[in-house]
Amino acid sequence: MSTEQPPAVVRRGTNLDRVGEFNDTVVLAAIRRAEERLSRVELAAATGLSGQAISNITRRLLDAGLVREAGRQKGGGLGKPRTLLELEPTGQYAVGVHLDPSVVTVVVLDLTGQVVARRRTETPAADDPGVLIDGIARTIEDLIAEADVPRERVVGVGIAAPGPIDVERGVVVDPPNLAAWHLVPLRDALRDRTGLPVLLDKDVTAAASAEKWAGGPNGRGSFVFFYLGTGVGAGLVIGDEVVRGSTSNVGEIGHVIADPDGPLCYCGRSGCVGETSRPRYLVQQAVQAGVLAQGIDLDDRHAVDAAFSALCTAAGQGPGVAREILTALAERIAKVVEDIANLLDLDRVVFGGPLWDRLAPFFDEPIRAAPAERFLVRSVHPLQIAGTSLGADVGAVGAASLVLDHTFSPNPSVLLPGTAQLVPRVGALGTWKVMS
Repeated sequence: MSTEQPPAVVRRGTNLDRVGEFNDTVVLAAIRRAEERLSRVELAAATGLSGQAISNITRRLLDAGLVREAGRQKGGGLGKPRTLLELEPTGQYAVGVHLDPSVVTVVVLDLTGQVVARRRTETPAADDPGVLIDGIARTIEDLIAEADVPRERVVGVGIAAPGPIDVERGVVVDPPNLAAWHLVPLRDALRDRTGLPVLLDKDVTAAASAEKWAGGPNGRGSFVFFYLGTGVGAGLVIGDEVVRGSTSNVGEIGHVIADPDGPLCYCGRSGCVGETSRPRYLVQQAVQAGVLAQGIDLDDRHAVDAAFSALCTAAGQGPGVAREILTALAERIAKVVEDIANLLDLDRVVFGGPLWDRLAPFFDEPIRAAPAERFLVRSVHPLQIAGTSLGADVGAVGAASLVLDHTFSPNPSVLLPGTAQLVPRVGALGTWKVMS
């Protein structure tokens, strides 16, 4: 498979006077996404803005502490060496929270998307929303202090939660693997406890945003982030834009039929990819095959997670029933990936999520190659298959990335008179207007 990456897409600016804030974010995004540091002249060429506009914008960004000068451009030429610009990592920070039925992860990100503090804890077995939200709020305060981050530079908190969610109200509706979570106003509850602006989005959307913001070449162009956790999902980026759907619940692929002879799903059909990918189902298969001992409580998430780790360890030791169970899982997922890639004409598929580190060894070259070989437009461009470089924290990193993306990425809505913004742009950092 080809490893050539498409160039980063740089949104073009406009020289109209009334859209200065939009242009500020265009320039900031160009600096962030460039593979090498850029000079003001190169920024003008990349964004389509005039030299004077670039000069004014970079001065504002420097004064705001969002970018910094990073030496002079090397090379020949008779003119004065050009000053290069890069993001100032300490300019702003964001907190990310990933709520998974098995584990809660909290991270603090700097402006470049680097994790400066993290903490992972098991999700309490009782699922009590109030207790869990209190614990998350305490962890956020502890991490901000641990990272020695000035609180006034924390632009907000992003939460990645399993769907379905109601983004408008900030509510977690009825996630299938968190029985006590029915219409929980998670966004407002966490905002009240921390005093920080809070954004709620789906876990798979957050993971895709993480890849877009901090994933390097994997985050460019059009790709699907195939999320492997307690459930499965698909985060989608098309043309460098995160796709959310009409209610921000895009990515519910768990009920795609992957094995018609598979187990009965709660939806009433058999062989859904979500059901056949659950650690509970895989552990049950292993117990029935004699790979794992009898007596595992399949209703105890933590016991199932420990047994799933044991299954992965056994499968990694070589051929046998354990490996056959996980190879069959990988083949089912590869078929679903193939269908998604062909439907949407994607550049790549990126795997990640809490279970990816344990499952990656079983997505070997033949399994990764199968969707690429059956990609219908492979004669036009290849389909690349990759694992995330962001590790098991990708959901939390994505939640924080959503905050950074909303705050600092170009928002074309500012070009429309009377359009409300969800968050202030670079020139108006502070209290978010329509996210409370």
